[in-house]
Amino acid sequence: MKKIPYGRQHITQEDIDAVVEVLQSEWLTQGPNIKKFEEAFASYVGAKYAVAVSNGTAALHLNAMALGVQPGDKVITTPITFVASANCVRYCGGEVVFADIDPDTYLLDINKVRELLEADTQKEIKGIIPVNFAGRVVDMEAFRALADEFGCWIIEDACHSPGGYFINSAGEKVMSGSGRYADLAIFSFHPVKHIAAGEGGMITTNDEVLYKKLLNLRTHGIQQDPTLKIEDHGVWYYEMQELGYNYRLTDFQSALGLSQLKRADAGLQKRKEIATRYFEAFKDFTPIKHQSGVVEGHAYHLYVIQVEKRKELINYLRSLNIFAQIHYIPAHLMPYYRQFGWKEGDLPMAEKYYSGCLSLPVYPTLTLEEQDFVIQSVYKFFDE
Repeated sequence: MKKIPYGRQHITQEDIDAVVEVLQSEWLTQGPNIKKFEEAFASYVGAKYAVAVSNGTAALHLNAMALGVQPGDKVITTPITFVASANCVRYCGGEVVFADIDPDTYLLDINKVRELLEADTQKEIKGIIPVNFAGRVVDMEAFRALADEFGCWIIEDACHSPGGYFINSAGEKVMSGSGRYADLAIFSFHPVKHIAAGEGGMITTNDEVLYKKLLNLRTHGIQQDPTLKIEDHGVWYYEMQELGYNYRLTDFQSALGLSQLKRADAGLQKRKEIATRYFEAFKDFTPIKHQSGVVEGHAYHLYVIQVEKRKELINYLRSLNIFAQIHYIPAHLMPYYRQFGWKEGDLPMAEKYYSGCLSLPVYPTLTLEEQDFVIQSVYKFFDE
């Protein structure tokens, strides 16, 4: 059996042709496909504005900058995420406050967040970064109400959930990254994500002021609007008004992203089918615990199970060329964050989750034969 990773990009001839067309054009970096990709992606998630950037981490960093995070500010996020969700706060000199997860959803526990906000008598907590972990979308309506109560902003980390949604109190479908409840949302186009562009990221928002600020921050802080320049020396003149970064996406990456976006719904449907087969295969298998049923609106970037003998199982699967993965080592237990006083026992639900979590292969080109081999291999391990 060939290598079966936990995630894999799906590149078609159409994708290749789209990239080649750009490589043969006049534009490689800041060309017309960037704007096309931004507009198409904003439409896909239902947001007014989108800003393409070099990767998801850059998107998080720019969001923290645009929202004014500075030394002394505290921001709440989950420990069960890739470290970039927290690191963006540190890039700006802020302090990360980790809150525990809901053991049923693996998402940031809103009740734990409320406890932290109520205890913040000095009003140092300025924002919340919920993460749509594995593809399950956070109830952003509830978090918006909580954030408004305590005067906080929200960044929705939607890297795992393009095309995902939750149902609000009015029974409406609210798309991940739509900007209806979050101030800003971010996505990633890393190869294992739903839409692959090699690297790349996207910021979505409904706030025009934040949108214009982000456009400048991603390009060295150079003012994009000629009507807002302080001086005008002529047609060649550009004006740096604030400290920004070179976080731009290339035109050929945008062409690839656009091509991939056309198949996004089909890929999402395939992920749901794979998740359904896993659930049916393991629903009565006692060595495995997992979320009940296929969750409505879940984008299934990952299919996570809880298992006994996790270390032995992952090594066994790798011996069979099945590269299951762990998502994630709790961020508060990373050596970098331990220096700020975080330690084992601080977030018991996250730590318990980590002790048994395992992500099984989920990607659109995973065949039935390959998935059956994964399922059979898990059964075989526990039967021996």
